[in-house]
Amino acid sequence: MIELTRLNGETFYLNPFMVEQVQSLPDTTITLLNGKKFVVQTNKEEVLRKILEMYRQVGMIGFLTKQVNEDE
Repeated sequence: MIELTRLNGETFYLNPFMVEQVQSLPDTTITLLNGKKFVVQTNKEEVLRKILEMYRQVGMIGFLTKQVNEDE
């Protein structure tokens, strides 16, 4: 889970595996696979950094890279 902050200052934790897209509209808006949206204070780059770090922690980044290299 990654920690984010809503516009009202409330912090919450989000499952990064449910994220479909992250946009700056200009506020950072996160759309989940189920269509639910969250608007957060955290900038887009920081959200993406947190998501990638979570993927690394659970071994998904190395796994995905290995799969791509093996398919070539």
